[in-house]
Amino acid sequence: MSQRTIQRRITARESRDGAGVRLLRSLGRSAQHRIDPFLMLDNFFSDNPDDYIAGFPAHPHRGFETVTYMLDGQMRHRDHLGNEAVLGSGGVQWMTAGSGVIHEEMPEQSEGLMRGFQLWVNLPAAEKMTPARYQEFAADEIPVIEAPESGARIKLIAGSVTLDGIEHQGAVKGISRQPLMLDLRLSPHSRITLPISEDKNGFVYLFEGEARLGDEALQVNEAAELGEGSKLTLSTGEQGAAMLILAARPIREPIAQYGPFVMNTMEEVEQAIVDYQRGQLV
Repeated sequence: MSQRTIQRRITARESRDGAGVRLLRSLGRSAQHRIDPFLMLDNFFSDNPDDYIAGFPAHPHRGFETVTYMLDGQMRHRDHLGNEAVLGSGGVQWMTAGSGVIHEEMPEQSEGLMRGFQLWVNLPAAEKMTPARYQEFAADEIPVIEAPESGARIKLIAGSVTLDGIEHQGAVKGISRQPLMLDLRLSPHSRITLPISEDKNGFVYLFEGEARLGDEALQVNEAAELGEGSKLTLSTGEQGAAMLILAARPIREPIAQYGPFVMNTMEEVEQAIVDYQRGQLV
C-alpha cells in the first residue's frame, strides 16, 4: 500500500454564519477551497455565549448533505419534516437535504462551552432531488475503537475502517458518497497507520495538539488535503492530538452554488430559489 502525503493545505479563517455564530472556516472559503465532494467545513468553539447564542435560525437547503458533530455543548435541531432532537456532546446528525429541507439549529444552552463542526457534502446530479432524510446519533451510539498498542482511540462516525484484519462499521449508513468520518485521538508518542481507499478524496483536520502525517507536520485548524495512495500514517511526539479524518468518493461534476443551494447549473439554483419563495421546497 502506498502512503498518502499532504497535497494542499487549506488554513481556516475566522468568519460568522447563521445569526452571527463565530467560527473558523477552512473548506468553503471560496470555490477553490473545496475537496470534492466536501464543500465546506466550519469549526465553531467558544465559551462566550455572545459568540453562539443567536444560533442558526430557520433556513433552507437543497442539493447536498449537512453534518453537525458536537464536541461540547447542546444544539436543538428542528426541520419542516417534523424531525426534532437535541444534539449533545459527542453526538452527530447527518441530514440529506436532497430536494429540499428547511431547518434550524439553535443552542440549547445560555452559557458554557459550545464546540463542534459543521460539514457540507455534495450530492451527484442524479441524487440532488432525492427525498430529504435525517439521521441522528448520541455519543453512546457511535462505535469507538480502542487501539492501545497504537495509543489511539477512534470514534467511527461514518464509513468503515479495517484494523488488524477486523472491519469496523460506523454509525451513519446509507450515504451517497460512502464517506469515512473519524474522530481520532492519539496519545503522546503514538503512531497509527489507517487504510484509506484509493478511490476516495480526503483530508485531515487537526484541532488539538501536535501531529505529523508521514514526515510532514500538521497545523492546527488547517484542512490537509491528502494526495493519492491507500493508507496514511499519523504520529505524535511530546503532545497528544485530536483530529478529524474525512474521505469520500469524488463526484467530478460542475457545481453551481448560491448560499444554501448547491446544484449543477445556475438554472437549477434559480428554480430552488423560486420553489423556496413559493413554499414548494420539498
